[in-house]
Amino acid sequence: MPKRGSVPSRSFQNLSSSRRRFLQLSTAAMTGVVLSNCARNLGSSDPDASASTSASGDKTLYIYSWSAYVNDEVLADFEKQTGIKVVADIYDSNETMLAKLQAGGGSQYSIIYPSDYMVEQMIEMGLLTEIDQDRVPELADLLPQWQSPPYDPKNGFSLPYTWGTTGLVYNAAKLGAEITDWDYLWDNKKKLSRKVSLLNDVREVTGAVLKMLGYSNSTTNPKEVEAAFKKLEELKPAISAFTTDGWRDRIIPGDLLISHAYSVDALDVVQQNTDLKYVIPASGATVWTDTIAIPKTAPNVEAAYAWMDYVLKPESASKVSSRLQLATPNKKTLDLLDSKLKSDERLFPPDNVLEKCEPLANVGNTIDLYDRLWTQLTST
Repeated sequence: MPKRGSVPSRSFQNLSSSRRRFLQLSTAAMTGVVLSNCARNLGSSDPDASASTSASGDKTLYIYSWSAYVNDEVLADFEKQTGIKVVADIYDSNETMLAKLQAGGGSQYSIIYPSDYMVEQMIEMGLLTEIDQDRVPELADLLPQWQSPPYDPKNGFSLPYTWGTTGLVYNAAKLGAEITDWDYLWDNKKKLSRKVSLLNDVREVTGAVLKMLGYSNSTTNPKEVEAAFKKLEELKPAISAFTTDGWRDRIIPGDLLISHAYSVDALDVVQQNTDLKYVIPASGATVWTDTIAIPKTAPNVEAAYAWMDYVLKPESASKVSSRLQLATPNKKTLDLLDSKLKSDERLFPPDNVLEKCEPLANVGNTIDLYDRLWTQLTST
């Protein structure tokens, strides 16, 4: 995992408060925000090959993405409409993506999907191409909260694609209980021995514990960070794995009882097993925005804009949203969604839930402490 100590530190207090206001959306503004939970398990491409073929000018687009946003159907339809072939690699955390780009991946991929706090960081590091907004008419249709978000004012380097929450998916039938907050894991850690999975994501995992303790999920206070990791050490007997995607096939049959999960993935598995439920913990959780961006050294910028045009167009975006259950920040896409989908509070949490949630923010040099304690936690 890369260290981010070179990123200039920001005033945390001012930044985090603006981010909380950003996603404290009113119920009326949100009665229809849902975009896609695309299929997974795409084959990996050869990144060395991608760099040379894309740069040569042939019609191939190489994408580095979360597993939720690309599947065979989406790729085939894009190729049919544009004549551009897509090869997609997937990653399981923003930090994995950043490390790949810093190791040369920026010259391999033309589309990436960084989350909000990572966009801010990558802008500071000079890793993103400035967006030609004349080529992205959908920007005019964004809901107010995304027209000039704190992580990327005026959307200069990224395009908001989807948003959601990070909570717990659990087997209510086997547990015989309703989970309402994070502390359930600690209160029942003996009963849950090796039956819990947490995301393989230092910021998401630490952020969850920080919210439980009453702190910001993006604190830069070393004592608060250390307190969170001390609590995580106490939970280790209950933890089966730190995994972003691997929990899915284990929780559906009941091998896992509780998984820390992104809402998009949680709602997908809930459809496959009616004993499973998804909850946004009462003490608060992460609310995230994933974006589309172009690396600074992207080899096929023209194909990148063609991809953006395809995935952001309301007609195609609404189909993906309806099928895969993701929240969209685009007003016109919202208008095309089914009313039943828009009324699902797991996708569009009410105000009283969102008030306790906040996005992850850039923590500046404090990331060195997060990373060091995370390595100790996950390697022992």
